[in-house]
Amino acid sequence: MDRLRQRADFLAVANGARVNSPAFVLQSRRRDDFGPIRIGFTVTKKNGNAPERNRIRRRLRELVKRLDPVSMQPHHDYVLVGRRDALSRDFATMLDDLRIAFTKPARHTAQARGQRPGPAPAARRKPD
Repeated sequence: MDRLRQRADFLAVANGARVNSPAFVLQSRRRDDFGPIRIGFTVTKKNGNAPERNRIRRRLRELVKRLDPVSMQPHHDYVLVGRRDALSRDFATMLDDLRIAFTKPARHTAQARGQRPGPAPAARRKPD
């Protein structure tokens, strides 16, 4: 299992399926290549100062280490977006939440959320 490091990879996964949990959001995207499973971690600034965000990120990394890779789908990229509840939520409960998140069917893709491929709305021109 590899790590996601480039911003473009994180943005590509953000348009894929997502599963919500009180402590995190799991985003996933199927890749067309045959590379290993890749996973990334992100925590926004609204979740606290740097030490709190780092603690959330460390807890998320430990969750993935304890999870068996068999539950992840091959040829996929995953991003765990940490939430503030990850600081206070019981670790065993978070591990169960992550296992459940990986078993839920993929849903809420970009097409299902009503987004259309093509230029952004700001780039479209109004008729004169």
